[in-house]
Amino acid sequence: MRELGYRHSASFGKRQEYVAVAELLRRGYDVYMTLVDDQGIDCVVRQGPNKYFDVQIKARSKNCNPKNAGHFPQLTISSPKKNYIFIFYSEAINTYWVIPSTKIVEPGFGNVLKSGPSEGKYRVILTNYSKSKNLVTPRPKYQKYENAFVQAFGEPSLIT
Repeated sequence: MRELGYRHSASFGKRQEYVAVAELLRRGYDVYMTLVDDQGIDCVVRQGPNKYFDVQIKARSKNCNPKNAGHFPQLTISSPKKNYIFIFYSEAINTYWVIPSTKIVEPGFGNVLKSGPSEGKYRVILTNYSKSKNLVTPRPKYQKYENAFVQAFGEPSLIT
């Protein structure tokens, strides 16, 4: 069977959105899927009657170049807010990072691209790659964001 390059990568992204949503549901969060992702929102997490989080999900396949296993370039964050959360996933090391957009735009957290067609977009590299050991590992700098669902969203609430 021949590989369908773009179709395969697009379907990987959509599958990983559903996997991340399933992870949120498994942890007890109230999640609502969006029909269109034209605002950079893949789903909404509801925490109580008046508290909502917009969530953008980004993932890297285990089949990508290992040095890119945790490389997330070209993030558009036009209005960073505490309730706008990114969930990053690296399939190569089966790790989630849950990071508020307000952290990503802080100086020294990631990099803002200063020229070219991606000017003004952000880049975050969450893994290290050792070519000699052929090993991908999470960057210690971002350890506090690994599986940090509760830190970002709070404890799942029981909405009645």
